Amino acid sequence: MSGKKMKDVPGRLAAEGVSVWLDGADADGLAEAVRAAGVTGARMRAGDPDRAESAVRELRRACDLLLPVHEDTRGRDGLVSAGLDPGCARDAEATLAAARALWHAVARPNLLVRIPATAEGLEAVAACLAQGIGVDAALIFSPERHREAAGAFLDGLERARAAGHDLAAISSVASFSLAPLDTAVDGRLARAGSPEARAMAGRTALACARLAYEGYEEVLATPRWRALAALGARPQRLAWTSTEVGDPAHRDTRYVEELVAPDTVAVLPRALLDAVVDHAEVYGERVRRHYADARRVLGYLPWFGISHEAVAKSLEAAALEALVGAVRGEPRVRSLTAA
Repeated sequence: MSGKKMKDVPGRLAAEGVSVWLDGADADGLAEAVRAAGVTGARMRAGDPDRAESAVRELRRACDLLLPVHEDTRGRDGLVSAGLDPGCARDAEATLAAARALWHAVARPNLLVRIPATAEGLEAVAACLAQGIGVDAALIFSPERHREAAGAFLDGLERARAAGHDLAAISSVASFSLAPLDTAVDGRLARAGSPEARAMAGRTALACARLAYEGYEEVLATPRWRALAALGARPQRLAWTSTEVGDPAHRDTRYVEELVAPDTVAVLPRALLDAVVDHAEVYGERVRRHYADARRVLGYLPWFGISHEAVAKSLEAAALEALVGAVRGEPRVRSLTAA
């Protein structure tokens, strides 16, 4: 892989308003990715409660590596998303307490605390933002839940403004999970067995993500947001996560290529980052002109007895269970694609 090639695709993505973040690496891996591929953010693994001090040191290192990017972009980028103990994801008060403790322990302006966007989690999202704490609202699997996350974001910023916080210093992303959604829906379509069902395979995640972006644009058009933006607030960008394509019939870089849109984040594990810089095809924005098709895709799913919202709820529960098991060192008892 040539050095020139390594710079081409991230540069084209950046020109389209897409930030590339590294998913799941430690600080050493992040440093190498920043040098080699122009990575501008990171999503770190959830912390081990038994290794709190070392986890904090690792997060500080990651934040310090990206602090120049954070300063150069005036806080828009150079962010590090850090997971909390997922065991408190159904308890808003416990999540807020954990987020506040991590925020003060790391003590870096470019930290985001990662909070699952459960109903209780969204209460904590708003409460964290209200206290000036940056947030990554995670595990979003539907455009409907993204709208709820956007509402929590606006609520949190309005409360932060009332408390006298500088809105320009508060960052947030909403992390939309892709591959598990396609895997879960495609399994149901395969059981349907018809040619029409097979033709729908691999379309659900892109449709849901595109409609989430439509919702993002709608939020930016509201008087409520414009009032916050006038005070220096930055939008809650959509971050595409779980970007590894599960079906070998599709291009391994398809989620990155098909979800190019301004002010978004592509969160990539290292292997996929290498694939993207090697052979991804970036031909410009690929989201807005597909809104009508996205609605048709979701409208077809009930023909096969599938509700994308029901699938999203199932995936949220399975993902939380898997995260809790991973932090505790337990075997994964259910797949992220469980129905």
